[in-house]
Amino acid sequence: MEKPKFNIAVTGLNNTDNPGPGIPVIRGLKESKDFDVRIIGLAYENLEPGIYMRDLVDKTYQIPYPSSGKEAVLERIEYINSKENLDFIIPNLDAELYTFIQSKEKLEKMGIRTFLPSMQQFEERHKANLNEYGDKYGIKVPFSKSITNRRDIEELKEDFEYPLLVKGKFYDAYLAYTPEQVNTHFNKISAKWGLPVIIQEFIRGTEVNVIALGDGHGNTVGAVPMRKQYITDKGKAWGGITIQDNKMLDLTKSLIKQTKWRGGMELELIKTNQNEYFLIEINPRIPAWVYLAVAAGQNLPEAMIKLAFGMDVPNYSEYEVGKMFIRYSYDLIGDIAQFGSLSVTGEM
Repeated sequence: MEKPKFNIAVTGLNNTDNPGPGIPVIRGLKESKDFDVRIIGLAYENLEPGIYMRDLVDKTYQIPYPSSGKEAVLERIEYINSKENLDFIIPNLDAELYTFIQSKEKLEKMGIRTFLPSMQQFEERHKANLNEYGDKYGIKVPFSKSITNRRDIEELKEDFEYPLLVKGKFYDAYLAYTPEQVNTHFNKISAKWGLPVIIQEFIRGTEVNVIALGDGHGNTVGAVPMRKQYITDKGKAWGGITIQDNKMLDLTKSLIKQTKWRGGMELELIKTNQNEYFLIEINPRIPAWVYLAVAAGQNLPEAMIKLAFGMDVPNYSEYEVGKMFIRYSYDLIGDIAQFGSLSVTGEM
């Protein structure tokens, strides 16, 4: 019996020291034994490394930034679809998700499926809403407060002890030991990601993460916990190892059951010396370390496609403990003609 073949568009090809999830997602899809894929890369910049990985990305198109507006993005997707007959899109960056969640029906009319959280699921887990989220779902969270003005910084001493964390609404987190450092980080984050900027209580402990996939009905298709072993100056895991932690898994499954989460997610947690877990962030999409889960026995990108197309989906209950990943730098060699093609025509 011939395997089905899907044309799948994937974003997040920025596989640098602040890596996007696109390339590891593609690696998982390419390893499926139940379907074949043609990968269409969707890039924002013409130097995103994934564009030039010809063994992984079959064709690349440049797309406008989400800040250009939903209609501009959809118009470009419509053009790409006319050329590539897309079956599915996997957006891998937080800032894109508003557009793709809101455009679900329009994409389906084009014949393109997605498997994303609802707008309510996406909105309520924002860092700015974390206190309310913890109360609602019975999860410990660090105390957080949103600020929109530098004048608010002086008042932080009433609610926080230093050090504290300064976070952007989409990305970036910095530890600050003084109000002056908060001011510096506030300026940097607000210029890059806009307002509000989130101030969060600093919890001492070990950072641990869980990648998971929810089916949209309260069931956890798969979940793999990991401990970061090496962290870059951007706070990104450059090395990690799968761990056995039933408490983390129970917390994840409980959250997915209560929220009926649909799609991929990453829980970022702090495990204290008292064996307590504090949820510091929920990333509402597949994280960049997803290939560790694939290597440990849970191909979550493949399972997502199966869910979307009504194929038999494995109920992953096990994974290999002690599986490690280590990122590395590698020089991709391309040609100026490739760069020129993308710059002039918007495709390669």
